[in-house]
Amino acid sequence: MASLLRGEEMCLAQLFLQSGSAYDCISELGELGLAEFRDLNPTVNAFQRKYVNEIKKCEEMERILGKEIKKADISLPETDVNPAAPLPKHVMTIMLQRLEMELGEVTRNKEKLQRNLLELTEYTHMLRITRNFVQRNAEVSVCVGSPLEKPTFSLRCHIVFLSWLRNYFISGLIQRVKIEAFERMLWRVCKGYTILSYAEVEEYLEDPDTGEPTKSVVFLISYWGDQIGQKVKKICDCYHCHLYPYPSNNEERDDVVEGLRTRIQDLKTVLHRTEDYLRQVLIKASESVYIWVVQVKKMKAIYYVLNLCSFDVTNKCLIAEVWCPVSDIPALRRRKSGATVPSFVNRIPTTDTPPTLIRTNKFTSGFQNIVDSYGVGSYREVNPAPFTIITFPFLFAVMFGDLGHGILMALFAFWMVLYENHRKFKNTRNEILNTFFEGRYIILMMGLFSIYTGLIYNDCFSKSLNIFGSGWSVLPMFKGNNSVLCKNCQLTLDPHTPGVFKGPYPLGIDPIWNLATNRLTFLNSYKMKMSVIFGVIHMSFGVILSTYNHLYFRKKYNLYLVFIPELVFMLSLFGYLVFMIFYKWLAFSSVDAPSILIHFINMFIMQDDSSLKPLYPGQNGLQIFLVIIAVLSVPVLLLGKPIYLYWLKNGSHRLGYERVRRSSDEDLCLMRAHDMEEGSSHSDLSTSEDHHSEEVSVFDFAEEILHQSIHTIEYCLGCISNTASYLRLWALSLAHAQLSEVLWAMVMRIGLRMDTKLGVVVLVPLFGLFAVLTVSILLVMEGLSAFLHALRLHWVEFQNKFYSGTGVKFCPFSFSLLPSCFEQDGLL
Repeated sequence: MASLLRGEEMCLAQLFLQSGSAYDCISELGELGLAEFRDLNPTVNAFQRKYVNEIKKCEEMERILGKEIKKADISLPETDVNPAAPLPKHVMTIMLQRLEMELGEVTRNKEKLQRNLLELTEYTHMLRITRNFVQRNAEVSVCVGSPLEKPTFSLRCHIVFLSWLRNYFISGLIQRVKIEAFERMLWRVCKGYTILSYAEVEEYLEDPDTGEPTKSVVFLISYWGDQIGQKVKKICDCYHCHLYPYPSNNEERDDVVEGLRTRIQDLKTVLHRTEDYLRQVLIKASESVYIWVVQVKKMKAIYYVLNLCSFDVTNKCLIAEVWCPVSDIPALRRRKSGATVPSFVNRIPTTDTPPTLIRTNKFTSGFQNIVDSYGVGSYREVNPAPFTIITFPFLFAVMFGDLGHGILMALFAFWMVLYENHRKFKNTRNEILNTFFEGRYIILMMGLFSIYTGLIYNDCFSKSLNIFGSGWSVLPMFKGNNSVLCKNCQLTLDPHTPGVFKGPYPLGIDPIWNLATNRLTFLNSYKMKMSVIFGVIHMSFGVILSTYNHLYFRKKYNLYLVFIPELVFMLSLFGYLVFMIFYKWLAFSSVDAPSILIHFINMFIMQDDSSLKPLYPGQNGLQIFLVIIAVLSVPVLLLGKPIYLYWLKNGSHRLGYERVRRSSDEDLCLMRAHDMEEGSSHSDLSTSEDHHSEEVSVFDFAEEILHQSIHTIEYCLGCISNTASYLRLWALSLAHAQLSEVLWAMVMRIGLRMDTKLGVVVLVPLFGLFAVLTVSILLVMEGLSAFLHALRLHWVEFQNKFYSGTGVKFCPFSFSLLPSCFEQDGLL
């Protein structure tokens, strides 16, 4: 709990690793996950570091393994694989012998067969389509030779030209997107001494380089002269055309087509058997291939960390600096690397701000993520997460309060909690389902609190539950005269009549209010006042939590110059408003109750309205006193801290500004004292202390005034706007109740009012529609809206009172925290 409240105490340690055992030491640290490594070579380029070649080899092995897994569509192993990081030579042997030798040759043969099959298929399409070109030319010649028409001189010349150029052809295939540019290039280069005919292939052909289906075009070029032919071939090579020989006559064409069909059939048979063999090899190696992937990724991570270390002058020892929790230092020293020469761990003093480590479990991690989304906490400041565990689901439930909806939400979350170890949830790629699963405990708490607030509101699917019996009775008003009851649909209950009001409902709101015509008026007043009360309590609690930061960091002057003025300002105005709400509830009845809003407005303008009945004697004087106190706290909050620090710097040399600032960093002093016990040199400590003194001795009064002015304006205006912001609790609670009531009235009430046999048949689909609309609108949409508003209340109204959120998260070198190798490579 202490770690969750303030975070772990961190220290900077120096590791001395022998070159021969450095790989094993880093591997063991990766399994433990205790230390975050610092880069000791910030000026060295990533491509100039020592182990860059090993990292490249690991990336190449990752590429090969990922490619084979995707091609073979190997399923994930049934259990989680987490092998230890192997020795580099061992992995190289596995990869080269088992993968390259077994899969490399088969894969190359398969690719070669696929290319041959593609070429034969293209050749077949070329012969089939170019036959149509020849037939059209023959039809043209027949039409010209018929006696019905006399050919023109140009047409006769064209026919003679075609018959003369019969043996000069180039045929092939080209991609469809290139055909227009190819045609223009032929015309410009060959000066019109070519005739181009082309047609599109109906089916898609697979690109051998990319593996994607593409559209191709068959072309036939007739030309004259060898020089023109050389130009045409160069143009075809430039556009990556696939050229095939063109048969000289129909008999040769038929023979070629028949031979192509036989070869294609044989290639398909061989290719099918090759794929079956490759599949069998991959299935046999599927149990090990994912283990290899994990091992390669661990190797890559180890070499990356080794690149962060620096060598000593003898190049026999690696030096690393790590951030580590103080409580884990003994575990760091007890590690076993198996080396003959032991490694050393030495704590070193530093003035750098350590990273923030807050240990969480599967229950608290979701709430900690909510806080970290606002900002990672500064080192050792108060963490809002322990309080968010209670306040976040409670404020959500205030806006979402419904017994039935809360039960459905809690059951859904409880189902995810029961199956939280199921692989389907852990390895899902559905972002929406993964979001719900990661926040299953948050949803469970929100559902449980919604059940509680639903009982308080006495609201279950917009209907009230009369569990204990209503405290109101209409019979004493008429003393047995039932004729009035029969003639009137609506009656006003008078609580002053004896026997009408027997007493308050034991739990929550009396169910009779669900039947009252002024129900909305009553709930508006109740929920609005409740929202203000919760808001003031929540914000005051945030201000009180700031005292833990002031005391821990030894800034006691902030208690008197920041905390007390802030608390006085808030309680003098809005704390008094809460007091008036409770006083009105306790001291007045529904008949003569005054308006709190008018009294609160008169408090600010200091006006004594004689027409208004005071709440209590001496009210006007107390209100004037509270306003004056709140106004006087503003200049104290604005000028108190800067003037005090300026006086310490320039007016009191005995105390000294440096002493006050240095005393606020007691963690550093304690760590230095501990380092001296461990044998650190005094010169290092004194040098670091002098450097720290030079830093803290800098004081800018103007900057301090500016910073405090911004804080004062933000706080004073924020108290007003934040209090009004908590009225969203009332607004969303009202909206949720009204939507639930409208859904019941528009859907379920229609089916329940049918008293015929047809009503039973209609009720079934109406209930299904009611269930779908309830889940989609009231649970999902309204739940998401209430979640976002509760998130804003914690981030803006609560956390900014004490939480800065400007820290850096502790990211240890841990194999368990590495990104999922399967998700990152898209293997799931």
